[in-house]
Amino acid sequence: MSKMFFAGILAAGAAGALIAPVAAQGATLGPAAHLCNRNATAVLVDVHGFKARTGTLRVQVYNADKSYLEKRKWLDRVDVPVTGSGAMQVCVPVKQPGNYVISVRHDLNGNGKSDRSDGGGLSGNPDMKVTDFIFKRKPKLGEVSFAVGGSTKRVPVTLNYVSGLSFEPVD
Repeated sequence: MSKMFFAGILAAGAAGALIAPVAAQGATLGPAAHLCNRNATAVLVDVHGFKARTGTLRVQVYNADKSYLEKRKWLDRVDVPVTGSGAMQVCVPVKQPGNYVISVRHDLNGNGKSDRSDGGGLSGNPDMKVTDFIFKRKPKLGEVSFAVGGSTKRVPVTLNYVSGLSFEPVD
């Protein structure tokens, strides 16, 4: 298991992030938004549960294989400013149909670094504890992976934030 496990949720720093302009409420966000809008092979991530409406949101897609959630093993990544209200819909392209995992990180203060205030979530919304991060335990692949066919796959993700010794959704 990678010693830098869960980099997709709680660590920043890999080069190549794309920042898209803030879109109107309810609009699909990200540089590949046009793919989701025309139902092409992509993932439309519905992000809920924001603790605050500040900072940036990072969405990363991984192959659903043994390297999921390992640092710098993501296939694509989209960074967008957090919108003023409501759920955010972020489109992430995938090159072909297959099985994938999504990780989402809310960089609450927008500093590009992992802080205790940041939130995170995964496709499948698995139950995670702070100790899972401390001991670098990944959720089971079957809990977080999903299939994408020849059209856009919608994947809900609820953000969780540290509260005592567990992660709790805000909504």
